[in-house]
Amino acid sequence: MKKEWSFVLGLLGILLQPFLLTESSLTKQNALKKNSQLDQQSFPPVQILRLDDDYVVVDNGIFNITFSVPGGMVTGIQYNGIDNLLENGNKDDNRGYWDIVWNKPEEKGIFDKLHATNFKVIMEDENQVELSFTRTWDSLNSKQLSMNIDKRFIILRGISGFYCYGILERLEGWPDIDVYQGRIVFKLKEKLFQYMAISDERQRIMPTAHDRAVGQRLDYSEAVLLTNPNNSFIKGEVDDKYQYSCENKDNRVHGWISPTPRTGFWMITPTDEFRTGGPVKQDLTSHTGPVNLNMFFSTHYAGEVLGLKFRNGEPWKKVFGPVFVYMNSLSPDEPDTLTLWTDAKEQMFVETENWPYNFPLSEDYARADQRGIVSGRLLVRDRYVSQSLMIANSAFIGLAAPGNVGSWQLENKAYQFWTQTDSEGYFLIKNVIPGNYSLYAWVPGLIGDYMYDPYIIVTPGSRKRVETLIYDAPRNGPTLWEIGIPDRTAAEFFIPDAQPKLLNQLYVVHNQERYRQYGLWDRYTEIYPDDDLVFTIGLSNYQTDWFFAHLNRYFYNNDGNKTYAPTTWQVLFDLEDVDQSSNYTLQLALASAHEAELQVRFNDPEIDAPHYSTGLIGKDNAIARHGIHGIYRLYTINVPGSLLGFGTNIMYLKQSRGDRPFRGIMYDYIRLEGPSDESD
Repeated sequence: MKKEWSFVLGLLGILLQPFLLTESSLTKQNALKKNSQLDQQSFPPVQILRLDDDYVVVDNGIFNITFSVPGGMVTGIQYNGIDNLLENGNKDDNRGYWDIVWNKPEEKGIFDKLHATNFKVIMEDENQVELSFTRTWDSLNSKQLSMNIDKRFIILRGISGFYCYGILERLEGWPDIDVYQGRIVFKLKEKLFQYMAISDERQRIMPTAHDRAVGQRLDYSEAVLLTNPNNSFIKGEVDDKYQYSCENKDNRVHGWISPTPRTGFWMITPTDEFRTGGPVKQDLTSHTGPVNLNMFFSTHYAGEVLGLKFRNGEPWKKVFGPVFVYMNSLSPDEPDTLTLWTDAKEQMFVETENWPYNFPLSEDYARADQRGIVSGRLLVRDRYVSQSLMIANSAFIGLAAPGNVGSWQLENKAYQFWTQTDSEGYFLIKNVIPGNYSLYAWVPGLIGDYMYDPYIIVTPGSRKRVETLIYDAPRNGPTLWEIGIPDRTAAEFFIPDAQPKLLNQLYVVHNQERYRQYGLWDRYTEIYPDDDLVFTIGLSNYQTDWFFAHLNRYFYNNDGNKTYAPTTWQVLFDLEDVDQSSNYTLQLALASAHEAELQVRFNDPEIDAPHYSTGLIGKDNAIARHGIHGIYRLYTINVPGSLLGFGTNIMYLKQSRGDRPFRGIMYDYIRLEGPSDESD
């Protein structure tokens, strides 16, 4: 690719986004029109071509795809005159594959690409081919992942892409294992695919693997400063795959564009019901390689608590997918290459509209007529805000495995089904797989989590309407002061500009997500070189004066090495009246924590024992991975009035684990409540 073309495409991606790339109703209408106009019979039939004992090809006249037999690796995709969209230079099992990271308890992790041992044609006719690549656990091989694996691929007539899904299964009595990651990976041809798109705003020219190899490694291996890239326009930028992470609820389509010939390769996920951790769990998408991923589960932005731990012979089975790998192209005379992204979004709406699909043939996959519906209404009660019940507008509400309040965040083995309430608090959760669930919710603007006590039992075809639900928002007394917005993120706080020599230009242009810039953990020390943050209630502004993360301060020791130390923030607040015989309440909501301990003291920073400590918490690593949140935590802390005084008071917040750069927390929201008015 010429540098001039790279620059023009990157510039067009910036200038035209506001006009061409918005998720408008017109885009959705085009998608539905596109769906309705498809006439499969006008396309060539699907056929299987057996090359030899080692490979099988499926061709539908639009593209053909080659699989290794019996391993089930995607070794080649021919499309739009390109001999292989995947990187020919890679080995057969390093082009298109599934993988799982697992280990036996207390042992090192194993990277397993799930090589199958059996191949079967599930269906073959002129309209559909479905292939199955399976591996059954051999109890005599103790080093093998104790799961049965069934990798499925579906190619349909007239469809420019293929569907992937898999069934993972453990039978009762099988050995204990820990499983930390499961995904599908496609490694594309590097000389072709150099432009990546994740959303309307997040798309850009990308560096090559060689650019990273000759660049300067930064604080960890994933982050590289591009010192001598082939494309001079990205010289001096940082490349880090975690800068392109996305929340489950927004991770619907992402992929790559080749300029010559103009071709797109996209991963489309029509639902996140099979992903773990709920709708706001974050994970990887696409990144330098060029690599296109579908992350089904991982510990990213959560830690080992989200690993699948199987103990005492626990049985388990789950279907992941289908997800759709979509390919599109433009003729040379069509003017706008970025139309490929617009078309991919339209196809995403088609796939979402068609979910659940009616063509997968595994008996473990639940079709539309085998699923149920749950509906209802959610209201909020907070007598210190309103004497009447309030509407839970845009609340997140979902079904997940039975558990405790908020346990859906850490749930990782079952399915989850989420929606948001409308302007009147009503909700409709569709396409629920039969099972036994708890109903969970949280309301933006309010702290805490809601859980409906009775289990929700969904059966095939059932329509369950629950009673009007009332969420009693956590509250012990009237608000004396507050910092932030209870939205489970630190996005509203002060996020500094990145160091000029460590920029990713994407987040200079798309400034709303500047928290994804590299190295912000060291900006705290640069802004507060000597004294820590002091926030005065009534004078300070949390948008400009409250740093987005409570980080450690660095200094250089006598050997010239960078060393880190704990920091203590102060919140100054005035009280005109104090009832020292009553209890006050500190509502402390955290958006993220990584190997941290938050200690709270009132009016005396020197006392040995803090008035409250969270203890060691968190492993989500959101600070290093450019996230604005990880696992949400709420602490309701009793504050005896005897700790407070008339006039100015000081609350000291100390993150005491200070020896590493990424140890720290992000606050979501802090509120001090006065004593309860029992007469109210």
